[in-house]
Amino acid sequence: LNATAGTCEEMIKRAVFARELGVPIIMHDYLTGGFTANTSLAHYCRDNGLLLHIHRAMHAVIDRQKNHGMHFRVLAKALRLSGGDHVHSGTVVGKLEGEREITLGFVDLLRDDFIEKDRSRGIYFTQDWVSLPGVLPVASGGIHVWHMPALTE
Repeated sequence: LNATAGTCEEMIKRAVFARELGVPIIMHDYLTGGFTANTSLAHYCRDNGLLLHIHRAMHAVIDRQKNHGMHFRVLAKALRLSGGDHVHSGTVVGKLEGEREITLGFVDLLRDDFIEKDRSRGIYFTQDWVSLPGVLPVASGGIHVWHMPALTE
């Protein structure tokens, strides 16, 4: 159930309704909904046994611009700080494809507790997330059976 709404109050109402229906996972568009709203929803979900799936609607407007904007690596870090259980991360093939090493670098930023500096993967300094929960990257965006070999390499 998509809980994204115009206000935090409406979003929480939708999350409560989903919980009453027995829905185990709710979705939030964290870029269109905002980081504060996402954090509020993440806290509600953790307190009430729900998983929070993060959608990244509008990301291309921000992260696909070469002359301005910011890389998805930055958006991924902001999401991890804000909260969520899994996110459409994109892959090295399909509609949300990106450069292989860079994509694998921000996937590590989402899920690993400690990441060593590796400029070839877009990791410009060693990062220790200590006890901050990770976010599970979810392959999405035009994936089909013929992409499986590239996804499992």
